[in-house]
Amino acid sequence: MKFGFISSFGTIDQHVALARETEEHGWDGFFTWDAISMDGEWAMPVYDPFAVLAAAATVTERISLGAMVFAVPRHRPWELAQRALTVDRLSGGRLVLPVGVGVPDDRGFTSVPGQSTDLKNRAALLDETLEWLERSWSGEDFEFDGAHLTTGPFRFPERPVNGRIPVWPVGVWDAERPPARNLRRTLSWDGIVPQLRGSADDLTVDDIAGLVAWLTEHRSEVERRGGTDRPFEVILQGKLSSDREEAAKQARAMADAGVTWWIDSWWDPQSDTPEGLLEKVRQGPPSL
Repeated sequence: MKFGFISSFGTIDQHVALARETEEHGWDGFFTWDAISMDGEWAMPVYDPFAVLAAAATVTERISLGAMVFAVPRHRPWELAQRALTVDRLSGGRLVLPVGVGVPDDRGFTSVPGQSTDLKNRAALLDETLEWLERSWSGEDFEFDGAHLTTGPFRFPERPVNGRIPVWPVGVWDAERPPARNLRRTLSWDGIVPQLRGSADDLTVDDIAGLVAWLTEHRSEVERRGGTDRPFEVILQGKLSSDREEAAKQARAMADAGVTWWIDSWWDPQSDTPEGLLEKVRQGPPSL
């Protein structure tokens, strides 16, 4: 299992400093987040995730870099492709792309005419944008004609460092009624960031075990982009205990259930602070 950490709160300087500390203290990945303008308790400065990751790339050498998660339908595909390629090249191929439909109460959706807040439409645009993104990695001229997205000729002559960038879509899990279409989307890419349908609760070991069993059973039904020689990641967000032995027990149980990445995630604006995040990073990930 690999361990990542989300820099959920802080100034731009604090985010970049936390990226450096994340690598220095033995973590495997540093993640920011993707929003434009939020209300209420989330009304705080939010920074361009690709700018944060570009800065993080210059102060790290080893760890993976990403955001939890990129709100793909809000990005223009050609600009998303250029920004991703820039960070990928700057980092030497360390960028990963956890992706989802975005938070609909972000003003980047609600305050912009023409931006759909409908879940079905955002999911369709997510699929088309990811397909567009992959086409851009070919290094060849291409055009695109989809139901929601149409472009004329484009060409990005420089390919990603490793030929393509790993894509980890959000996948919804419901043990009683597995949403097959949503889950098959994740199987066609490089991993899954699971969440429970209709709930913000953390996934349990049993949830993960059931999800991984479903994915394993249906993996052969889906043609995988980039071939089958790349690992398929199961990326879980959670909170590690401050007790080292308990944290190791938590992580070991999830690893046994099939989790390959634990992303330590602290999202309470009432209690979590940049200073608290730094303290947690300096504790380092547990040893399994």
